[in-house]
Amino acid sequence: MPEALRRFKADVFSVLAHPTRIHIIESLRDGELSVGAIIERIGVEPANASQHLSILRSKRLVVNRKDGNQVFYSLRDPLLTEVLDSMRRYFQAHLEEALDILQEMEAS
Repeated sequence: MPEALRRFKADVFSVLAHPTRIHIIESLRDGELSVGAIIERIGVEPANASQHLSILRSKRLVVNRKDGNQVFYSLRDPLLTEVLDSMRRYFQAHLEEALDILQEMEAS
């Protein structure tokens, strides 16, 4: 079981290894958006957004629904944003540490 869990985690992290996909997930944090709204928020070409959405959908991180000629996306599970929030805190903690070291070096 632990190996299967490690593979699952690695799969999720491999999907999250692209900044555009992270941006899409962050954009969906507050709820469902149309493809057009996602494209507008993340500022990429429609074909590029479509590729990333397809990967997110294939790995079941997002779900979609059609309403007429529009497609809407939402997070399959909002827990995913907690993962990204944890990574932000991790980044901030280590950035602050690096800045402290830099300040100490400059003071010497």
